[in-house]
Amino acid sequence: MIAPSRRIVLTATAATVLLGSGAATATATPRIHTELPPPTGPHPVGTVSLRLVDRARRDPWGTRGCRELMVGVRYPARRVRGYARAPQMTRAAADAYSRTSGLDVPEGSVDWGATRSHAHTHAPVAHPAPQSAGFPVVLYSPGAGDPRTLGTTHCDELASRGYVVVMLDHPYDAQVVEFPRGRLERTVLPREYARAKKAGPEHVVALLRKVVDVRVADTRFVLDRLRHLPGPLGRLLDLGAVGMFGQSAGGFTAAQTLHDDRRIRAALNMDGVMGYTENDHDPANPSSVGTDGVTRPLLLMGMDGDDHHTLPSWGAAWRHSTGWHRDLTLTGTAHASFTDLQSQIPQIARRLGLPDAFVTGNVGTIDPVRSVAAQQAYVGAFFDRWLRGRDDAGLLERPSRRWPEVRFVE
Repeated sequence: MIAPSRRIVLTATAATVLLGSGAATATATPRIHTELPPPTGPHPVGTVSLRLVDRARRDPWGTRGCRELMVGVRYPARRVRGYARAPQMTRAAADAYSRTSGLDVPEGSVDWGATRSHAHTHAPVAHPAPQSAGFPVVLYSPGAGDPRTLGTTHCDELASRGYVVVMLDHPYDAQVVEFPRGRLERTVLPREYARAKKAGPEHVVALLRKVVDVRVADTRFVLDRLRHLPGPLGRLLDLGAVGMFGQSAGGFTAAQTLHDDRRIRAALNMDGVMGYTENDHDPANPSSVGTDGVTRPLLLMGMDGDDHHTLPSWGAAWRHSTGWHRDLTLTGTAHASFTDLQSQIPQIARRLGLPDAFVTGNVGTIDPVRSVAAQQAYVGAFFDRWLRGRDDAGLLERPSRRWPEVRFVE
């Protein structure tokens, strides 16, 4: 996995590509697959994948004409019987992830494409409650290099609780993005990073800034298109109740979009450093999230050891923000604990007989079931409070005896 000092815009997938870590070992071990924890909300979940084209913007990576995106939409479904469960990753994304994840597992031993989500493809959408303005909306951005579906557990969970969740892939950032008719577009970050390193530190800073700027522009375009989602979905959204979250670079993207676009009412950053530096503890080259702060709700949720006292970019945002903000540490976690790997890594270790260090090095020492449940509780509570106006459990105000793993950082 990636060293902590590299987490500004890189996660495990990008780390392998950009920094050359974690080569796999050849073997004839039979392939295994993992299961994702089921969502706990009252709604079954439907899903649809969409290609969106921003005809007003040329692709910033210089690969094609207009900027194109792929998004996955998770939504509360009316019924799911007869509709197939969608895979966690498309086959192309799974094959790319298998080659570049940086996980020290025998080559070919894990069939990433066999894992199923709990969302059913093209299931009919449910109707929002009659007294509501529609379904609140949450956008999700993954870590750099990662497929959007590495956040499937959280996105399925929110959809089961009555949210419409839009999961963004960022083409040429993500290792591979699969467009309709099997067209694959692969990352350019290894090439761009090599050029920047050769040119000097200021060029690396410029690249890191560009990665985030492109992601924010992608997100704002998706916000423009929400009303035009297919079928009845676009008519059933409450566009006055839109939030965003993400992990690593996706968490930075969520916070930066909150700063830049008032359509985002609340954002959750899961362990994403918010400055343009390769060293988490370097205060140089801060983002405007840090220098300005934000005026609307921001929740920081960090792995063990990451908080606004230890990360300068978080500390700057903490000092300058005038809106509601909280800083939570999930004790015993690692950087990837905020992705689907939290539940998948222990299964892989158990099935392949890998050492405990494989688990702790990737997703920490926390019990994976408790970790996922705690994250679901606090993610749900955050968006319920700021997009629905309810805070039944009071989880965001004080430590909870039910969730002793969650530490409030003052």
